[in-house]
Parts: sequence; C-alpha cells; structure tokens
Amino acid sequence: MFIGWDPMYWLFIAPAGLLMLWAQMRVRSTYAQAMEVPAPLSGAAAAQHILDASGLPDVHVEETQGFLSDHYDPSARVLRLSSEVYHSRSAAAVGIAAHEAGHALQHATNYAPLVFRNAAVPAATFGPQISIVLLILGMMMQSPPMIWLGILAFGGIVVFQVINLPVEFDASNRAKQLLGEMGIVDAEGASAVRSVLNAAAWTYVAGTLQSILTLAYYIFRFTGGSRDD
Repeated sequence: MFIGWDPMYWLFIAPAGLLMLWAQMRVRSTYAQAMEVPAPLSGAAAAQHILDASGLPDVHVEETQGFLSDHYDPSARVLRLSSEVYHSRSAAAVGIAAHEAGHALQHATNYAPLVFRNAAVPAATFGPQISIVLLILGMMMQSPPMIWLGILAFGGIVVFQVINLPVEFDASNRAKQLLGEMGIVDAEGASAVRSVLNAAAWTYVAGTLQSILTLAYYIFRFTGGSRDD
C-alpha cells in the first residue's frame, strides 16, 4: 500500500496537521496585527543595528522574495529578509528581523544546538527520499533489515527537528530581549513582537510533532502493526 493512500497514516499525523493549521492561522493573524503597530526602524535597519551592536558588522542584510521567507544563511553569513519585513517600520518586521539576527548571534558564538542542527542538515535534506526508497525496496524484497534502515533514515529528520526547537526558541528569546534593551520597541511593540514570535514557535512544534508521528507510523506500519498487503 502506498503510504499516502493509507488511512492509518492520516490518522497518525492528524494531531500534528491540526496543530499546524491552527499555528499557521495564528501566525498570519498576529503578523497582520503586529504590522499595524509602528516601530522607529525598518526590519532591515533593526537587524543591522543589532548586528553592529553585537560586533557582527560583517554579516550582511539582504532583501529576498516571498512571504515570510526570512532566514539566516550561515554559509554566506547573510541575513535575508522578505520585502515586507525588510522595508516595514512595524513591530512585526523588527520582531522577525531580530529573530533572524538572533541566529547570526548563535552562529558567531558557536551556540551548541545550532552547531548540532547544522550538522544534521544532510539528514533532514536527503532523509525523506532515502527512507521512502529503502522502505519500498524493503517491502518489495521482504527485507526487514532494509525496512529498518529506511526507518532509521527517517529518524534523522526527527533528530533534526528536535534539535531545531531550542535553536528557534533561543533566537526568539534573544530577539525579545535585544529589542527591549535597545529601545527599538515600546511596551505595545514588545507585546506585538511576543505574539508573533510565540505563534511562529508553534509552527516549529507542529513540524516536530508531525515528524515524530510519521516515524511512529512507519514503525507501526512496517514492523507488523498492520497486516501485509
């Protein structure tokens, strides 16, 4: 049976899917509200101010396309902000920009969870394809060792997601603290920033939960938890 057609698969991941749906709706709602709360700096200016004050003037801030496509690229030492975040003078923009600047600070200080997460990137990138191939071949060849290799390959994704949680939470905590200490947001702005970053945190939790439940499904489906088709 192809995994996507197995009703049991959707039953396993339903809690994570519902949590992700709620989290994404929450992110869009809090983001829209926080965009209405003014800030003295644009997202780009806030990020640059944090980087300069933290002794990281060599980390560049660039504009990128897409909605909420903001990220820090450790290999290029570049902080990329979506157009709206880059230009907007709002609590939402400075909050997201500060979060990404937080990742640059983690990188500069060799924050241990970030180091581990970066080391696990290949597992997260290639793990899904490898695991599916191994699981399908294992079923076709009736080879339990190959099936377990497929399950272990997917386990690398779970490890990546679990390690990623403290990385994202720490970046948000750094953002909240730095924005307050530097006077970039007032009390209203700080509240709006907390709402946006806390909502975003739930998307990471949902993604991790989905990986864990998918792994649980694989173990159930391919180790005798259901009859063979």
